[in-house]
Amino acid sequence: MPSYNSFEELECWQKCRRVRIWVEKFLNDKIDNKDFDMVQNLRRAARSTTRNIAEGFGRFHFKENIQFCRISRGSLFEIKDDLIICLDKNKVTQTEIAPGIKLVNEALHSVNGYIKYLNSKTNNQ
Repeated sequence: MPSYNSFEELECWQKCRRVRIWVEKFLNDKIDNKDFDMVQNLRRAARSTTRNIAEGFGRFHFKENIQFCRISRGSLFEIKDDLIICLDKNKVTQTEIAPGIKLVNEALHSVNGYIKYLNSKTNNQ
């Protein structure tokens, strides 16, 4: 596995960035700003995905980095749950959230892979 100079090079950060961008567009296009709690929570969770990967990368310790990646992973699950809540409240259709769910699942897979990589580095110390 290559050595990374910046968090922007990480595939998991790039995939979380795609989620964040999709969530912003989704909120602008589909969710009424009157549903303030949902809008704010989705926005915070989406931003948390990339922010935590970036912060963990800056810690330079594998175990700390892993913890921040776990927080990012939790935020991805939170986004998924919020999208399901929007569906359950009949604010959107399954078809409208499907691209977001797909992006979240891809990001989860990538974050899990990065955590596995970091764990292997921790075990080799």
